[in-house]
Amino acid sequence: MAPRLQLEKAAWRWAETVRPEEVSQEHIETAYRIWLEPCIRGVCRRNCKGNPNCLVGIGEHIWLGEIDENSFHNIDDPNCERRKKNSFVGLTNLGATCYVNTFLQVWFLNLELRQALYLCPSTCSDYMLGDGIQEEKDYEPQTICEHLQYLFALLQNSNRRYIDPSGFVKALGLDTGQQQDAQEFSKLFMSLLEDTLSKQKNPDVRNIVQQQFCGEYAYVTVCNQCGRESKLLSKFYELELNIQGHKQLTDCISEFLKEEKLEGDNRYFCENCQSKQNATRKIRLLSLPCTLNLQLMRFVFDRQTGHKKKLNTYIGFSEILDMEPYVEHKGGSYVYELSAVLIHRGVSAYSGHYIAHVKDPQSGEWYKFNDEDIEKMEGKKLQLGIEEDLAEPSKSQTRKPKCGKGTHCSRNAYMLVYRLQTQEKPNTTVQVPAFLQELVDRDNSKFEEWCIEMAEMRKQSVDKGKAKHEEVKELYQRLPAGAEPYEFVSLEWLQKWLDESTPTKPIDNHACLCSHDKLHPDKISIMKRISEYAADIFYSRYGGGPRLTVKALCKECVVERCRILRLKNQLNEDYKTVNNLLKAAVKGNDGFWVGKSSLRSWRQLALEQLDEQDGDAEQSNGKMNGSTLNKDESKEERKEEEELNFNEDILCPHGELCISENERRLVSKEAWSKLQQYFPKAPEFPSYKECCSQCKILEREGEENEALHKMIANEQKTSLPNLFQDKNRPCLSNWPEDTDVLYIVSQFFVEEWRKFVRKPTRCSPVSSVGNSALLCPHGGLMFTFASMTKEDSKLIALLWPSEWQMIQKLFVVDHVIKITRIEVGDVNPSETQYISEPKLCPECREGLLCQQQRDLREYTQATIYVHKVVDNKKVMKDSAPELNVSSSETEEDKEEAKPDGEKDPDFNQIMHAFSVAPFDQNLSIDGKILSDDCATLGTLGVIPESVILLKADEPIADYAAMDDVMQVCMPEEGFKGTGLLGH
Repeated sequence: MAPRLQLEKAAWRWAETVRPEEVSQEHIETAYRIWLEPCIRGVCRRNCKGNPNCLVGIGEHIWLGEIDENSFHNIDDPNCERRKKNSFVGLTNLGATCYVNTFLQVWFLNLELRQALYLCPSTCSDYMLGDGIQEEKDYEPQTICEHLQYLFALLQNSNRRYIDPSGFVKALGLDTGQQQDAQEFSKLFMSLLEDTLSKQKNPDVRNIVQQQFCGEYAYVTVCNQCGRESKLLSKFYELELNIQGHKQLTDCISEFLKEEKLEGDNRYFCENCQSKQNATRKIRLLSLPCTLNLQLMRFVFDRQTGHKKKLNTYIGFSEILDMEPYVEHKGGSYVYELSAVLIHRGVSAYSGHYIAHVKDPQSGEWYKFNDEDIEKMEGKKLQLGIEEDLAEPSKSQTRKPKCGKGTHCSRNAYMLVYRLQTQEKPNTTVQVPAFLQELVDRDNSKFEEWCIEMAEMRKQSVDKGKAKHEEVKELYQRLPAGAEPYEFVSLEWLQKWLDESTPTKPIDNHACLCSHDKLHPDKISIMKRISEYAADIFYSRYGGGPRLTVKALCKECVVERCRILRLKNQLNEDYKTVNNLLKAAVKGNDGFWVGKSSLRSWRQLALEQLDEQDGDAEQSNGKMNGSTLNKDESKEERKEEEELNFNEDILCPHGELCISENERRLVSKEAWSKLQQYFPKAPEFPSYKECCSQCKILEREGEENEALHKMIANEQKTSLPNLFQDKNRPCLSNWPEDTDVLYIVSQFFVEEWRKFVRKPTRCSPVSSVGNSALLCPHGGLMFTFASMTKEDSKLIALLWPSEWQMIQKLFVVDHVIKITRIEVGDVNPSETQYISEPKLCPECREGLLCQQQRDLREYTQATIYVHKVVDNKKVMKDSAPELNVSSSETEEDKEEAKPDGEKDPDFNQIMHAFSVAPFDQNLSIDGKILSDDCATLGTLGVIPESVILLKADEPIADYAAMDDVMQVCMPEEGFKGTGLLGH
């Protein structure tokens, strides 16, 4: 038995021997003292639930130990947000903008680009007032150049550990919650920046992008027949290198420049020869920029899935790269040194995280830029391009190849930045313009003010916590009541008083009151008994109430509880007595009828009644404690569902004794007397009580009706045997020779009649033939002879003339519908005509066909077949793919928007069934091309059970070439609508 249950029984044990009217104040206090025994004995090491005298483990340990100032506040040290000495400033990740942050750091550490941007004129002069900045107005950059200026100035001289680039991101119109292709962002932004700076007068500013990042190469094609050479010059800002199948960066560069043969169908039209000739084509590097960006094509297009994927292969690269072997004009300075490695962590092309390893051009030291966090890379940490993958299965990890000194290898690097090696030392004096420095100084002042404010708040929290510590430490010693006068206070309030994270509110003891506005005995478990001295201090400082002294204990509720306990004990005895009485046979007419279900559950019903009476005592001025209310509500709901009171299970619908003796049992007078003590309002039926007379009449009538229905069903089944079994039925498509007239009834009538004939006791007889459903409002027939032989044949049933005569005798017929066959011709009949009565209504027939077509095009689930066409022949796999697709919206679905990205029809299913990517699919139905992916199947004329023809385009053999085309011709979908494409 649980300890709490033992205490409860001990606390109320005297109630078994004391009558309710004899309960005294001494009895009440005795019950409460028993609850306190474990703590009085000193065996409590944690809070005793339900013991009002236990004051251990309610949150006091925080205040009674050694003082820890950090526990008095939740404010971090503002100095943690301060930039460390000789370190760089980070950038806040706004959700999924890590790819932007990496490029900003790389561009910031390009000193020439930074210096040129500082020289760019700014509209900040409108923001200046005299020799200073308008204090009451925040600076808002107006152009992309101004945003970059301000960001670079903050990155250079801010006191903060990291800054917020949201202004720059917002100016570009980027979605902060969507991960984008970093390589595409780099290309588009460089193009935008070059276009913006091209309008500047200063050549150092106007040409900085081309000077730093722009090189030139030529597509050279040589005719094998005449040797004529044609060139197509092109500028580049980065070289896109295929890494598939390669292990070293130099191999990737060699493949980029390799010679390609143009033969067969791919021959080159030579203007000199004026015909197609075999030729060779290659790329020649004509000039290289100061900053050489090498894009490693890790993100490639997978034709099988129709999506991008990431190549997680290792690529080796050296810190020194000699490009002289690859350029056309020798003799120049083409030695580059590694300055940055941009990294994508993760195995998917659509998720992951971007970081950058960048070399400080002034100190030559390497740093890892990971959004807000900047880490110096030295010693064992200096492993360029090495970052752990995110959520990568261990089985897919390949072994890292060995790298010599000055070389590195990475499976996550997607861009390498090399700087032209020069003898000159880098310019270390990139000065922030005065107006930008003023803006930075103002931001630094705000930061310092914030640090002072946070430090003051920390100090106030610490001072307040120390004062609370002294208060609790002093007052907790005086909390135990002992033998002195005491009061009850809510345990929940005491815990909140001891919780330093929540402000202390006034004391509220209302939840512990009974209906008599006194302390309910069952609420002692959520109260604590404290000294009157401590209570006086609490109420004077925090207020609230009502105050609950020893006189607040409710005698009336204790008396009621005593009565309920005695009744429950008595119930156990009576249960045994009733069981023994039920074993004895009932003599004469002294017995009473009791429902068998009631007899099985009478003890439970009696207990529920006592619990309800006990629960009523917990009400407080019409209000009830939350847990008790839910308990009572569940009981009421259960009662309503069962709708069962004692002995009501043998009541008939008329309130009398039911006629079924299987549901009731005869019990003795003594047993009924015991049961009646608990259920005085239960319906009483002595053994001589007659059953309900109305139920007897209805029972007899029901038996007579069943017999009548069986007779009618047997007669109709005998009269229409062919109609019942569907044998020897006439057919319009194969008109029988022995008759010229057939009659029509609706198939619905036939089905309802068959149901009755099969189960006449469960169904009502069919009394009429409702042929009006087959006619239009004008009384004309809705079906043609041809349609009744095909699609409408399921709606009608054909009858022989003899059957129709029997139908007219057995049923009331509202409309007669018949089909007559007439032979047309003089000597040799050459044509047969069929005439219906009533005649066809053409207008209503047309309306019916239109409605049927609309219904066919409005469906939510249907089977659509797809046949693949190869060499103009239909080919279907062994298991024909069936597409359970959703087409036109129903009226209920039209208001609900489809989830983002969902298109109808979903031809990705075709891709998985036939391994044909969506862009290679040519779909048609009945000669009509299906090209609108946003249209519904219904609007395209695709109805259930339709067959769509699929003809697949031949895939491009050279996947690598195709990927290059995709990268050049198809910019990322995610940048549409942003400022990157606005130019």
